[in-house]
Amino acid sequence: MKLGARILKTGIAITLALFLSHIFDLPSPVFAGIAAIFALQPTVYRSYQSIIEHIQGNLIGAATAVLFVMAFGNSIFIIGLAAVLVITLNLKLKLENTISLSLVTLIAIMETPGDDFIQFALIRFSTIMLGVVSAFIVNLVFLPPKYENKLYYKSSILSEEITKWIRLSTRHASEHQLLKADIEKLREGIIKLDQLYMMYKEERDYFKNNKLAKSRKLVIYRQMISAVKKSLETLKRLHRYENEFNQLPVEFQEVIQHQLDCLINHHEQVMLKYVGKVRPEASYIEGEVCLNKKQLFELFLAQRNELAQTNSQMLYHVMQLVSIIMEYGEQVEHLDTLVTSFQSYHKEDSNVTMEQNTEI
Repeated sequence: MKLGARILKTGIAITLALFLSHIFDLPSPVFAGIAAIFALQPTVYRSYQSIIEHIQGNLIGAATAVLFVMAFGNSIFIIGLAAVLVITLNLKLKLENTISLSLVTLIAIMETPGDDFIQFALIRFSTIMLGVVSAFIVNLVFLPPKYENKLYYKSSILSEEITKWIRLSTRHASEHQLLKADIEKLREGIIKLDQLYMMYKEERDYFKNNKLAKSRKLVIYRQMISAVKKSLETLKRLHRYENEFNQLPVEFQEVIQHQLDCLINHHEQVMLKYVGKVRPEASYIEGEVCLNKKQLFELFLAQRNELAQTNSQMLYHVMQLVSIIMEYGEQVEHLDTLVTSFQSYHKEDSNVTMEQNTEI
């Protein structure tokens, strides 16, 4: 089991929050630890955003707690009513991410009112804010996440899994139910891939040269994700129209199989090219290895009359299959153009390190 940066940062943030609470001699330091857990963010940029939101959310929770205790007391029903109000205010102010911590602040303040209630409320509020600040410090200082590495390897692993299934499907070797279940897992993987891209995009660079390099890489990774998504759409189309594909003339099945094999190999080559394992000048020559769009479409048109006579709906489905293959090819070609340019002129900007990562 590998401990990720998020796990380590959580432990460090809790430790720091508890340590600072003891340094400042604050009662109930556990609230600082809880606040640190809620306030920890995956990126530095989100930390900047969240600390402002958490200050606002905690102020709402603290102010509501003080007002309700002074006006109505602290019975369990009053606490529940105050919680409803806090949630409503957070939603109205679009502070959805701070609701949990606002409620912690509310309950922490309302639980034991005494003679020095205002002072008690301020101490509890300060304790919770200390946890928020501790999480912010940890995000700034410790273990900056390498989202570029994660983004590349996630894209690579997903594309490998998808292309394995495409190869099996075109050779009539895939098991229908297993493929259906795996497509759902791959779809979830794509969602995580989009999240990684957003986290990488949110990472801030403070030097102009780094910003320019980051902008170039963002374009490549966006296209890399587009190519992976299009490969998954191709797999879905193969799976959905499995029967129609099996009923095609053997010669046309072989054409589609060859074309997809060619695109898959091209896609794999481009992914390796990005990390320097393939020379930038190495490329697939359209027309000699892969069919170009015109050739593929002409072959489809040649089958059109025969397919239409057999089953008009089958013709429509096969047309969708051919169109998605053409779109997949366009995405891979565009990715190849971007990666070749990057490796030819900005190779030193690549920060992807070689590592073994097998998680989908």
